[in-house]
Amino acid sequence: MLQINNLRLPLEADQDALEKKAAKLLRVSRGALQELQLVKQSIDARKKGDLHLVCTVNVRVSDEQSVLRRADKSVKRLEKTPYQFPETRPWTGPRPVVVGMGPAGLFAALFLARAGIPSLVLERGRPVEQRQRDVERFWETGALDPRSNVQFGEGGAGTFSDGKLTTGTHDPRISAVLDTMVEMGAPADVAWSFRPHVGTDVLRRVVAAIREELLRLGCEVRFETALTGLRMEGGRLTGVEVTGPNGRETLAAERLILAPGHSARDTFAMLSECGLTMEPKPFAVGVRIEHHQQAISRAQYGPAWDRLPPSDYHLACHLPEGRSAFSFCVCPGGVVVASASEPGHLVTNGMSYRARDGENINGGFLVGVNPADYPGTDPLAGVRFQRQWEAAAYELGGRNFHAPAQLVGDFLQKRPSKAGGAIRPTYRPGVTWTDVGLCLPDYVAETLRGALPVLDRKVHGFACPEAVLTGIETRSSSPLRILRDDTFQASVRGIYPCGEGCGYAGGIMSAAVDGIRVAEAVMR
Repeated sequence: MLQINNLRLPLEADQDALEKKAAKLLRVSRGALQELQLVKQSIDARKKGDLHLVCTVNVRVSDEQSVLRRADKSVKRLEKTPYQFPETRPWTGPRPVVVGMGPAGLFAALFLARAGIPSLVLERGRPVEQRQRDVERFWETGALDPRSNVQFGEGGAGTFSDGKLTTGTHDPRISAVLDTMVEMGAPADVAWSFRPHVGTDVLRRVVAAIREELLRLGCEVRFETALTGLRMEGGRLTGVEVTGPNGRETLAAERLILAPGHSARDTFAMLSECGLTMEPKPFAVGVRIEHHQQAISRAQYGPAWDRLPPSDYHLACHLPEGRSAFSFCVCPGGVVVASASEPGHLVTNGMSYRARDGENINGGFLVGVNPADYPGTDPLAGVRFQRQWEAAAYELGGRNFHAPAQLVGDFLQKRPSKAGGAIRPTYRPGVTWTDVGLCLPDYVAETLRGALPVLDRKVHGFACPEAVLTGIETRSSSPLRILRDDTFQASVRGIYPCGEGCGYAGGIMSAAVDGIRVAEAVMR
């Protein structure tokens, strides 16, 4: 197999054009291509007058050696070893227990089950179909169900997001995750798109398909069942206490994959009381910023914007005062969503459907915070920090899950907004026009003000006076890390902290990869 990198094509190019260009670079006839696979595709928008596709393709020809000798310099031999889950040994003792059905827990359970080791899978929330109805009811009425919401339930917090499958790592397990996602119903383009996304509507179907596969492979799945205690002897796990529809019960367990997600605050407190070693970690807080999608696409692509998919952006700046601001979880054509999981605490996030065809684009506009900013030094100090500002946002919005909102122009002038402008906020159940700086630490608000004109020079219109800021976003990542050693075990042996909630991932893809990695450790 050969690989061709940096293959340039016009924006309107199709499969026929791709094959012709590949044959030209290989200096062979088109008929000599035995196989051609698109591996990666992106849009080069650095020059607005010269937008084009950049592709990477894998091709198979009959005489690779002679083709290599005369081919273009962009062609190389592909040495690729597909990921293989390690060979398993006969399992003894109680079956593994997996806590949490976000990407880390789902992929850990799936890869163990495919290796012949079915597990007991516990999820404190509800199945994704029922969860979707609960979330929609909350967005319509403001009636929060603490058991079933954007944070808790099958699929994890990422189910109500853009469904991005990007990661900064180059782990060989990534291809296994992407292949599995496609197998379970994700669009085929996630395997080759430069910035793949599934969309919340499709992701829900993928999550349900993974659950059905787990059941087919012999796993037991229990919904509305929370981990509420541990049983230990000599520093080793012997059982777990769970609370579900049948009340509280104790289950035998010697291997526990702990993937609770970043919002399981009661679980974190219980684990701390049980003696698991953990530490506070940095994360980020801020607001969602909302623009017209057409304006951002024009700024990014120029005159060709309407021939291309909706544009996103990736922005960051470091200010002289020492803090950094950056964009996070940008949702082209998406909406800002109410993401609270506790009464009296307000949280926002962003979400897009597969089509990304909404009027607005929104993104997290965040500032990094670290343990020195938290009220205390214990492992749960970051949780208290989150709660403090989420409660302030709830009060500022009117104590009914309406979110505090402000126009960028007013925010820069430090004056409360009285009404909206041309850009209509998408947050439901509604917004309260005010000063969002009142639900942010002063240093966060000032950093965001300093960053707006800087980032506007990178994407013209980012600091548009009528852009909408909606507060508050606090769940960018977990505020703590449950420590694990080289065997992936916590200070209590037999417990395997996993995924974003335990501090080892930062999104759907990296969490799924960590789930597979931990499954390997459990198998060993």
